[in-house]
Amino acid sequence: MIPTQKIEQQEWMTDRDLHAVFAVLQGSGDPATAVLCVGGCVRDALMGRAVVDVDLATVHPPDIVMARLAAAEIDVLKIGIEHGTVVARFGKKLFQITSLRVDEETDGRHATVSYTDDWIADASRRDFTMNALYAKLDGNVFDPLGGSDDIVARRIRFIGDPHARIEEDALRILRFYRFHAELGLPTFDGPGLAACRKYFDRLARLSGERIRKELFKILMSPAPGRMLEGAEFLDLFSTLLPTVDSTGPVFGLAFIGARENALGMPDPLRRLAIFLRGAGDAAAAAARLRLSNDATVRLTVMAAHSPRMTPSLYPRTRKRRLYELGVDAWKDAVILSWARADARAAEFSDIDIAPLGDWLDLLRFPEAWPIPAFPIQGADVLALGVPQGPEIGRLLTMVENWWITRDFRPGRAGCLAQLRRRLWLMGLRKRLGFG
Repeated sequence: MIPTQKIEQQEWMTDRDLHAVFAVLQGSGDPATAVLCVGGCVRDALMGRAVVDVDLATVHPPDIVMARLAAAEIDVLKIGIEHGTVVARFGKKLFQITSLRVDEETDGRHATVSYTDDWIADASRRDFTMNALYAKLDGNVFDPLGGSDDIVARRIRFIGDPHARIEEDALRILRFYRFHAELGLPTFDGPGLAACRKYFDRLARLSGERIRKELFKILMSPAPGRMLEGAEFLDLFSTLLPTVDSTGPVFGLAFIGARENALGMPDPLRRLAIFLRGAGDAAAAAARLRLSNDATVRLTVMAAHSPRMTPSLYPRTRKRRLYELGVDAWKDAVILSWARADARAAEFSDIDIAPLGDWLDLLRFPEAWPIPAFPIQGADVLALGVPQGPEIGRLLTMVENWWITRDFRPGRAGCLAQLRRRLWLMGLRKRLGFG
């Protein structure tokens, strides 16, 4: 291949560890071009975006790559080895190295590959032209399929026939939408969009983990609300999660994204909650996306319309809600309520929104009032002669409610005294024949 342009030297190109990997894979007797940087790092450098991860492509098959890295005493991880990928590790820094390959068989989810030394054949099996870019560490760029032109045109274009690319791997549908969201591209390539819509039904074959990874990246795009201004993303979301609210999220997602970004607290689960209409929707979304138990509980709490938060809450009400929700759920509820207040104020000009400082005070309330621990436990009830059973929980709940209504002020002695009083009253009711 002949270089088509050159990237000015950037910090990532001078990385000592990256140069060490290049030295291992570009040895004497190797082809003139045995290893190149590939994909996102080249694309982002050409687009003026920050380069986060550097991936490599090489003419060497995985066994040769691993042997050379091991001989150079570079740690090797066999992540993706079944697809021809190994990882060189330098502490927390990882370089993914994939052998040039071609697809022999595909089923829309997985591919059987064979290795090659043909750079153009490797480029032709990738998803989009702007991801089929290669570069040396001196900045020389190799562009076998016109990806640079599509970067200039700000166009996500499938390599070759979009239908064939999607039939190879339906995940490319989500990647097509994700790159539009991440790069803030205003228009879609017509043939690519039509092919994606044609194969929406194939998304059902993808695992929840693969869908979740791409969907969360879409939700975490810099301006998530902008992507819902047209029907394209709403169609996708309705396909992935049929229960989502397709009527209200345009406003909601825009404002939750803006509010989170301003706070420096972006979160995909919180943004997903904007689409859901209750605990049932949350359960369905959690099952489809294979969320962890903790994430499922958190999403359910957010979607179940938790109490509306406002800076005008009385101090006692703040304390009670914080005690009931916990710190993390409190922050979720405040941020969601704040974003919804922003949206209402934008939609209705006669609605006043509380000042920024008041909302920040509400968000940070857990710092001003650490949640107290209820002073007594089940062992205290047992010590008073109550046998094991549901009666212990009922007594603790009664005393806890009494403690909460007194603004969490009574200490252990006061709660024990109230517990004894409750037991005495229960005994009296039984003696009088009422219990």
